[in-house]
Amino acid sequence: MIGDLQGREQEPLAQASDWIARLQSDDLTSTDAQAFDAWLDAATENALAYDQALAVWNSVGASGQDIVRELARVQHHRAKQLGRRWLAGAASAAAAAALVLAVLPSLTSTPVTETYATATGQRRAVTLADGSKVELNAETKLVVTLSRDERRVVMGEGEAIFDVAAEPGRPFTINSGGHVVRVVGTQFDVRHRDGGLSVTVGRGVVEVTPDPKGAPSRTYVLRPGQRLAIGEANQARLSTIEPSVAFSWRTGRMVYRDEPLSNVVADLNRQFAKPIIIADPELGRTPISGVLVMDSQSEVVGRLALMLPITAITSPEGVVLRRK
Repeated sequence: MIGDLQGREQEPLAQASDWIARLQSDDLTSTDAQAFDAWLDAATENALAYDQALAVWNSVGASGQDIVRELARVQHHRAKQLGRRWLAGAASAAAAAALVLAVLPSLTSTPVTETYATATGQRRAVTLADGSKVELNAETKLVVTLSRDERRVVMGEGEAIFDVAAEPGRPFTINSGGHVVRVVGTQFDVRHRDGGLSVTVGRGVVEVTPDPKGAPSRTYVLRPGQRLAIGEANQARLSTIEPSVAFSWRTGRMVYRDEPLSNVVADLNRQFAKPIIIADPELGRTPISGVLVMDSQSEVVGRLALMLPITAITSPEGVVLRRK
């Protein structure tokens, strides 16, 4: 009841914000102007709300036209998502109010930085303020900064799938281990583990510039189904891959193709609290191919034992893998 009352009190201000944006548009018609006059005359609180919203608008001064352009851009993007040319009625009013609150800080304030992190065995999905979606794998940390002109992510050790909202004038960049990934709107996986980086593209186009390390560096342009792997020595290897393989971890599956057992165990140790230990280095270099479902640790280790000639022994230190 209280929430409904507050919503009704805020509705004229939200509608006023909507009208300000509409009256500034280049394609304003006489019908729009008549509708605005009718809205002003419909209720005293409408005129008061318009004066209040206009005072806020004028207070930003020179940024006014930038706000108009930004409102038009975001409004067009949301209209495409909803399949409507214009948001109507109460939904339009609520959206307009939220739009003003979201846009004004990006144009008049300092950039906003948020940190997202996951622990061992944890996955997390977040939606950024620009509409981009990120899924974090276990033991991953991202520092995201959204500003008026760009969107920046700093990624340490970890892995994440990015589904970036398309904004051609506002690039989205990821800096991980000195390597730079740049996109406009696309879906891709970034994995930074043990000094190496890989980028796998599921949709769109991604630019990857390896860490120059004091020397000129080539920029790679990746398209759907391509994967770029950069090793510790900064050697880059481009290959083709089914994107669903790289994205499989978000559904609780790990897919491997001739991957050394040591790398597989490193992944598993990010998923389970009890460490898995490989008894000797030679065993760790053994390649493995297959799908591991991430349910219980004992069942996962049991599947490993079916893929390779190994035995698993539980000790105080953890689960020790030995060759049969």
